[in-house]
Amino acid sequence: MRSFGYAAFAAAAFALLLTCAPVHASKTDDRIESSAKKSYIFKTFLKDDDIKIQAKGGDVTLTGLVSEESYKSLAEKTVAGLSGVKSVDNRLEIKGAPPSANSDAWIKEKVKFILLFHRSVNAVKTEIDVKDGVVTLRGNAASLAQKELAAEYARDVDEVKDVRNEMTVSLADEKTPKKAVEPIDDASITAQVNMALLLHRSTSGLKTSITTKRGVVTVKGKAGTALIKEQVSKFVKDVHGVKSVNNKMTIE
Repeated sequence: MRSFGYAAFAAAAFALLLTCAPVHASKTDDRIESSAKKSYIFKTFLKDDDIKIQAKGGDVTLTGLVSEESYKSLAEKTVAGLSGVKSVDNRLEIKGAPPSANSDAWIKEKVKFILLFHRSVNAVKTEIDVKDGVVTLRGNAASLAQKELAAEYARDVDEVKDVRNEMTVSLADEKTPKKAVEPIDDASITAQVNMALLLHRSTSGLKTSITTKRGVVTVKGKAGTALIKEQVSKFVKDVHGVKSVNNKMTIE
């Protein structure tokens, strides 16, 4: 009788475990899908794109259409950084044909994203034209420093041969009251940092590991020189949402 009672108890416990596991997984998957949709990246960069997020047991599948090729990578990197995500199957498609590598259109797209990820420049008020690898920047800058930084960032994009900076400095922009900045989720910060380092020519070849906790970004990896390590810190500090940088890269 005693052995029968134990066997019955064990069977009941196992059945309960099987019943509870899918419920727990379902809650985690729902949270992943909700967190992705509420993330800064999806609400800011991807708000006009048609992206469907399906999570099952922590494995996420992305389907739908995005307007830019870089948005496809940005969506994947954001979701991959969410708690509980085990893998991301990126099936997103690009609207229309993506620009061919190293073309003027390709360069323009990269420069646009470089400026979008960094908060010390104003991507919205910067016009970008590219012809034969030469980038021309027009529009308004709030200060001379902002104008010069926009050109510096544009110059650090692959295949850019030269930058003509025709931006004008508008003191009115500098005096415009700044809107309160909402906190940005860690997954979105990590995705932006990864993309920014990939797009900058001086850091694109580095193999880095990026983690973010409450806006504090930790960078690990190897840098060829102390100057490259400093460059990484500079780029990361200027990404939207970053509060501070803990650069643990080793110099080799």
